[in-house]
Amino acid sequence: MSYKDTINLPKTKFSMKGNLIQKEPEFLKKWEKENLYAQIRKARAGAKKFILHDGPPYPTGDLHIGTGLNKILKDIIVRFYTMRGYDAPYIPGWDCHGLPIEHRVMQEIGSKAESMEKIEIRQKCKKYAEKFVKVQMKQFKALGVSGDWESSYLTFTPQYETGIIEVFGKLVEKGYIYRRLKPIHWCMRCKTALAEAELEYYDETSPSIYVNFKLIDKPKDIFDGIEDEDVYILIWTTTPWTLPANLAIALHPDFKYTAVRYKNPKTQKNEVTILADNLVDSIMNVLKVDAFERLGTSTGGSLEGIKYKHIIMDREGTVVLADYVTLSDGTGCVHTAPGHGLEDYLTGLKYDLPVISPVDESGIFTEEAGDFAKQSITEGNKSISEKLDELGLLIHIDQLSHSYPHCWRCKEPVIFRATEQWFVNIEHLNLRENVLKEIEKTNWIPSWGEVRLSNMLKERPDWCISRQRSWGVPIPAFYCTNCKESILDVKVIYHVRDMFSKYGADSWFYKDTKEFLPNGTKCPNCNSTDFEKENDIFDVWFESGSSHHAVLNKREELSFPADIYLEGSDQHRGWFQLSLLPSVAAWGCAPFKTVLTHGFVVDEKGEKMSKSLGNFISVGDALKELGGDILRLWTSSMEYRNEMNVSRSIILRMSDSYRRIRNTFRYLLGNLHDFDSKKDSVEYTQLWEIDRWALHKTEKLRASVTSAYESFQFHRVYHNIHNFCAVEMSSFYFDILKDRLYTFSKKSLERRAAQTVLHRINSVLVRLLAPVLVYTSEEVWMEMTHEDDNAACVHLADWPTPNEQYIDEELDDKWDKIIKIRTDVARELEKMRAAKHVGNSLEAAVDLYTDDVDLLNFLREYERDFPMIFIVSDVTICEEPPDSANEGEIFNKLFIRVKVSENNKCERCWNYREEVGKIEKYPTLCNRCAEVIETAELQN
Repeated sequence: MSYKDTINLPKTKFSMKGNLIQKEPEFLKKWEKENLYAQIRKARAGAKKFILHDGPPYPTGDLHIGTGLNKILKDIIVRFYTMRGYDAPYIPGWDCHGLPIEHRVMQEIGSKAESMEKIEIRQKCKKYAEKFVKVQMKQFKALGVSGDWESSYLTFTPQYETGIIEVFGKLVEKGYIYRRLKPIHWCMRCKTALAEAELEYYDETSPSIYVNFKLIDKPKDIFDGIEDEDVYILIWTTTPWTLPANLAIALHPDFKYTAVRYKNPKTQKNEVTILADNLVDSIMNVLKVDAFERLGTSTGGSLEGIKYKHIIMDREGTVVLADYVTLSDGTGCVHTAPGHGLEDYLTGLKYDLPVISPVDESGIFTEEAGDFAKQSITEGNKSISEKLDELGLLIHIDQLSHSYPHCWRCKEPVIFRATEQWFVNIEHLNLRENVLKEIEKTNWIPSWGEVRLSNMLKERPDWCISRQRSWGVPIPAFYCTNCKESILDVKVIYHVRDMFSKYGADSWFYKDTKEFLPNGTKCPNCNSTDFEKENDIFDVWFESGSSHHAVLNKREELSFPADIYLEGSDQHRGWFQLSLLPSVAAWGCAPFKTVLTHGFVVDEKGEKMSKSLGNFISVGDALKELGGDILRLWTSSMEYRNEMNVSRSIILRMSDSYRRIRNTFRYLLGNLHDFDSKKDSVEYTQLWEIDRWALHKTEKLRASVTSAYESFQFHRVYHNIHNFCAVEMSSFYFDILKDRLYTFSKKSLERRAAQTVLHRINSVLVRLLAPVLVYTSEEVWMEMTHEDDNAACVHLADWPTPNEQYIDEELDDKWDKIIKIRTDVARELEKMRAAKHVGNSLEAAVDLYTDDVDLLNFLREYERDFPMIFIVSDVTICEEPPDSANEGEIFNKLFIRVKVSENNKCERCWNYREEVGKIEKYPTLCNRCAEVIETAELQN
């Protein structure tokens, strides 16, 4: 008999190499053919629901690695809750309308767009969106994201569009919607209004000018030192182009203001100007004025109502009061143009000032700007400054670099420009206060999200929901062609909804106006029946923010509010906030119970990823090189609540961790090939102590990983499992177990005990990893025997159940000490290997000594087990300190001597035993192997 043939070597089809790129598409085909998602839904039917509502990305190109990470995080959560027994349907979605798509399409069309009808542009936008929905859907699926892909929600479908109209109708019904000429952020290149969430801030260089406005009313009675002379008020601005729209100068009512006589550095004439008292010295220094005279001081409140002559326009202005005036920059006297700033606008309302905005949609001055008409605002900055200099009113000019809002799509600077727009009134029916209360009720992860969003809501203005573009859902408003009165009626809105339900929102652009109006509709102002449709569309954020109704309330398998929203931290300004506002306004509650945010994905240097910088990583490229499970494992390893550094090499390094986990499964499966859990399992009381320790560690892992999933700390899931596989199992338990698994009798109690534990470890581990390694876990599941679980797929299996019997903290403490002793011994063994005295550790024998009574008793308790634990042939506990022993580094009272074994090597198990060569029938075997062979021969 060949002794080699009697070794119980591992057997498994589960290969060491993952070959993920080849295997994963095959699993996808199998799952789609079997309609696995439907099977999961059927298996969980009637269970308590858990709803993660998907925030819709834009289908504008290949997926960014950050978008892939976002979807993987969502999928991990949904899969975990599904395995915990919840009914957790997942409906993915795309935000198919809006400027990002229209911008790309307009770039492709070029100059031809000017001669095209809106409906033609819309059709091209739709084709573009459909194209990249397919591209991104394929990539999401390849990432292993499970969902109802065939029923994904797309914002250009009639079902979704009617949901938007219903939310709008509810807001109109409750009085939240109004239309007004009001300054908003305006992109001159995209020619549309922009929301705060659509702004990005970059440094911009602007002219910094100090300008004198000449007072008509001389405030002699306020400042005693003023004589019969011209008096000015000094303002500072970085937007000279807004000066034609100036109507007022704002002072703080409580600040002290001083009249100063000085020599104008430009005209060399003595002049008097008024500015904030605290800023006199610093401003005079900026103006390079060495000598000046203070003529008296008074509060800003005393100057209210004083008139001044406009510097370049033929009109008068008024000094007004405002609490927002600061002394941090400028002169304490704020140039106020209600058509070009929100605070200016609010001040204008208070003082009944008109709204003047002499700039068109392209940033060109209109005739209302007088001599500057037809100039761009950039040209106006220069020409207005030159005109003021010519008039002797420009006291100083410089350049200032400062953070300035830019359009998120074209990256060009934006302006504040007054136009007629539709708004949601944030103050109506205490909406702001109600929203802040809902924020307090919501569970925020991380917790600082609550403070961040609350602060944003406390400061935010009314929401401008109209856009001057083609690709989106039209605002269902009408205008009387006779008196120009706007018509916003709930009955009309729901009639439009019914039209969109039948024909889609495209119908707005090709059907007659009368078809969208109920019979008998008349203008409430003049009784005319002739109307024209609104040309503006909804802000794309209003569309996506309506998903709580258009999706959650419209789909039978979902529920409102959702259990969780999960997006990047930028969505505090975007989707989180702009879903919250309409939901609270329309239905009185937040659309979510929990909000989880993740940080941005940046490159290794911490820089934002972009194709132009060459640091962009697409999901498509990463999938081709690594496969979905590596990307999923990398995602789980991230502390995603912070900014995340990523590069190709960082993700590639995750392959090593994957390999360790995969090899753990390979060891488990290979050693369970002949194990039937129903027939061969060993009772807990019959297990070896080290086996019970392994079960304790497995149970602790199950508990810690479950807790980590529940708290959405997936990096803890990764680190706990990786440490369990690489350290506790592979480097310790599995290493020690090989001798028992390979060389003991195949059906021996000792080997079956080990297999019983391996079976439990495998059963728990494959389930714990199923939400992360979706493909590998399924591959493991297919190789397992399922006597105790007949689920056809790991993703139909239940979460591992706890077993309190396995918890033994006292045992864990003992084995923690054993592991430390083993570490000290291993260090000495390594010295012997380095000196080439031994090769395999089984060639060695170990002597241990200590004068610590407690430690000595402990060593004696495990003397018989130490050869197995240290993987050496013999261990002796010495009464006296052995010669040339080395002191342990962990246990400084432990002395260790490693020597070459004097015994002969067993041919079968490779242990060096005293009895080898003394057994007549089996001269090359040790006692244990001789018994195994003799038993096998008898059975044969």
